[in-house]
Order: sequence, then structure tokens, then C-alpha cells
Amino acid sequence: MHRTSVLRGPLPVLLTLALTLTAGCTGRPADGGSEEPPAVPAAPGGPSAAPLATAAPAADDAKPPAPSTDGARPSTPAAGDAEPPDPSPGTPEARTPEPEVLMAEGSESEQVRELQARLRQIGHFHRSPTAFYGSMTAGAVSGFQRKRGLTETGSVDETTWRRLLGLTRTPTADELRPATTNELDAPDPRCLEGRVLCISKESRTLAWMIDGRVVAAMDVRFGSENTPTREGTFSVDRKAEAWVSTLYDTPMPYSMFFSGGQAVHYSSDFAARGYDGASHGCVNVRDKKKLASVFGQVKVGDKVVVHW
Repeated sequence: MHRTSVLRGPLPVLLTLALTLTAGCTGRPADGGSEEPPAVPAAPGGPSAAPLATAAPAADDAKPPAPSTDGARPSTPAAGDAEPPDPSPGTPEARTPEPEVLMAEGSESEQVRELQARLRQIGHFHRSPTAFYGSMTAGAVSGFQRKRGLTETGSVDETTWRRLLGLTRTPTADELRPATTNELDAPDPRCLEGRVLCISKESRTLAWMIDGRVVAAMDVRFGSENTPTREGTFSVDRKAEAWVSTLYDTPMPYSMFFSGGQAVHYSSDFAARGYDGASHGCVNVRDKKKLASVFGQVKVGDKVVVHW
């Protein structure tokens, strides 16, 4: 008895049937990628199946896209045809940044002191440097800018500062802190009538004035940021030729008190260290002889004006 084969037919047909039954039985690749489609068998007697597509060339080797046939611009412009990139969203195309201000009214620093000394070298500032940038310093800067054809702002930007550096030299120690009396500024209107100790924080001067006339003038310094000298209109309420501070146990010769414990008086520390120090709120004078003379003239009740 002969055993009959279950599958009959030509061998190529049987192989094709086996491949068809097993296609799709492999699971999804382990890395989660999509499956490869099964190869499509060739029709009997026809050409063999098309080979699998080869990998795309690397980016560096990729050919440029073919020019469009509908008249559109190529996706990659030719050399010389490239357009500039669009500006960043929200950024105006033609806005010019404002120049950075280095110093302006209200500034107080050693750079302001140098500014004033340099302006003084070329005739734009007519007082000793104070390191405080007030209205007179702003006026001097405006005059400098106007004469040099710069934008007249009264404040110092990089352009103004560089132009000033090019026209001046580095100030000496004596130019930065001169020993001579500071030049007086225009008196405050409150100082123009009667007997007045007219004290300017900007020029750091005290002018003893009678009916608008300056009788004597001298350098002064003021309190620190933590113990500022009060500003306003006061009167001399008491005098003491030899006084010692009850708070700091320091001598205060020729004291003329005008606001609580604040007084105009001679300071040996001011005479020795100049503007490197500060008072505890009083108006310090470094010229003892001048102050002694004024002390002898001032009367209790005379006006005191402290202003910028």
C-alpha cells in the first residue's frame, strides 16, 4: 500500500503557498517601529518581485530638489538669490537703541568727581569737584555737548564721556580734591534778604550774607547718607564757642546750632581728611580762622538756609 502525499502539485506552487501562510506572524519590532510589509510574490511565469528600496542617502550627499515645473520658486534658492531672514517676531526693524546713561542728576560717585574735574580743565565747570551731580553739573554738561555738536541732554552717555576723555587729561589728586575754597554758586533766593548763613550742598560752600552781599565764604561738608544734614530754612537758636558733642564726645568749636543738635562748627577731621569723611549731620567747616570771624558776627536769631 502506497502512502499518498497530502499536498500535491508542483514544488514552486507549494513554496509560494507556505510563504503566504506565514507572512504577518512576526510581532512588531522590539523598538516599536512599524513592521516591514511582506514581499509581494511574483505572478507565476512573470518577472521576479521588485527588490526592497535602499536607504536614503545621507543629508550631505542628498541631491537638491528638482526645480518646480509650475513656475514656483525653487525651495533652495541659487547663490546670490537668497533673501535676508525675517526679523524676530515682535522686534521693530528700524528701532535705534537709546544710549546708556552713565551719569545724570542725582548721581554721586568718584566718576562724577572726575567728570567735574575734567569739565573744569576746559572751562565748563567753575567750582571744586564735589562728586555730586546737581543742576550746575548738568548745565556744564549741556554746555559741553552744545559746543561739541552732541545731543544736548545734560546727562553723560558713552559718546559724551569718550569725547570729554579725548579733550582732557587724567585729573591730579589736587584737581580732584583742591585745598582752595570752592567757588560759590548763585545764592538761593531765600538768602538775598537780611542776615543769612547761606549753605549750598551742591557747591559745598557756606556764604555769610548780609542783604544779598557775600561777607565771607568757606568750604563745608555735610552728614553721611545715614546721618544727613537737614535742608530748609532755620535760624540760629544758640551759640557755643567751645562745645563738646554729648553724643560723640568730640570737640565742636564755634558751634552755631540751627536744627536740634545740628550746627555749623569747625571740624579738625574735615581739615585733616577733607571730603573723605563726613559729619553726623552738622555742617563742618575746615577753615578755623574764617569761621571764628563769622562766629563773632552772627547773632542768635539770624537765618540759616540749607539748600541744594
